[in-house]
Amino acid sequence: MILTVLCVVFLALASAFSMNWLGHRVSLKPIPLVDTNFLSTATVRQAYPDLAREGADLSEFECYICHEQGKPPPLRHDANGKLLIPSVHSDIVMGHGTWANNNCFMCHNATNLTTLLTRDGREVSFSDSQLLCGSCHGPIYRDWQAGEHGRTSGYWDRSRGPIDRKICVNCHNPHSPHFPGRQPAPGPRLLHPTTTASAEPVSSD
Repeated sequence: MILTVLCVVFLALASAFSMNWLGHRVSLKPIPLVDTNFLSTATVRQAYPDLAREGADLSEFECYICHEQGKPPPLRHDANGKLLIPSVHSDIVMGHGTWANNNCFMCHNATNLTTLLTRDGREVSFSDSQLLCGSCHGPIYRDWQAGEHGRTSGYWDRSRGPIDRKICVNCHNPHSPHFPGRQPAPGPRLLHPTTTASAEPVSSD
């Protein structure tokens, strides 16, 4: 008798679901796809080490194709002391702090354009440009070394594998290093959103 009752109950439920006697199914809104920009792991810029590793064109860094070796390039300024960018470098926008900092030889080595010059006079290569940045931006450089600033990926446990630590110019343009704001990624979406009739909008006061 119990089995008969259970069979009748299950048959009734099956009929109710198939005939939709219990009400209309709630149609869910389609979930839009996330913009692929939020999924990309590429940095906003490519640094010298990345270009060299890929075998890219590095002629941009070969200053002595145009400049005379052993002779510091002359710098010209306007009446207010602001650096005048030569037309061949018209793509460069100087915005590294105050106008007094916007001087080529604050970073480039005037006597050897293939290297950079730190604040304390050390020559560094373009591949190690983070040492130049760190000579002025000490606290940020310390945070970068600790993995708190910038982007570090790979293995925190070095015994399992290497890490990949991007350098400053992977994100910051050295001539105008201010990093613009970015649109935040969308929040998580519920597959089955819950709504209540008593819900009221939250006041902005």
